[in-house]
Amino acid sequence: GYENYLYENGIRVVKLFLNISKDEQKKQFLQRIDDPSKNWKFSDGDMVERESWDEYMEAFQDMVNNTSTSDCPWYVIPCDKKWFAREVISEIIIQTLEAINPQYPKVDEVRKAKLAEFRRKLMEEPESKKE
Repeated sequence: GYENYLYENGIRVVKLFLNISKDEQKKQFLQRIDDPSKNWKFSDGDMVERESWDEYMEAFQDMVNNTSTSDCPWYVIPCDKKWFAREVISEIIIQTLEAINPQYPKVDEVRKAKLAEFRRKLMEEPESKKE
C-alpha cells in the first residue's frame, strides 16, 4: 500500500496511538467540569461518545491489528501519565531518527565553485548607508 511505497522511498512512517484509560478520561472530564478555567475543553459530545467506549476500543484494536506492518508499525502509547507518554514518544522518535541517520546533502566541487563566485559578488557590493 501507500505506507509501503513511502517506506521503500526512504520515508519512515511513525504511527502513534495515544491510548487513555476510561478511568483517566473520567478523571479528566470531571476536572474540566469542576474547574471553571477548563469548562471550555468539555463538549456535550464527549459524553455521547463515551457511551460507545467499548465499540471504539474494538475499532481501535481492529485498526491497529489490520494496519500495522513490520516496516510501519503502530506504537500504542499508554497516556494516563503524560510524562510517561512523552518519554515513550520521544524515545520512539529518537530511535527512528538514529535508524535513518539523516545527513546534510553533500556539496560537490562544481557547487562549491558556484558558492565561491556568489561570495565574491556579495563581498564586492558596497555597504548600505546606515541612517
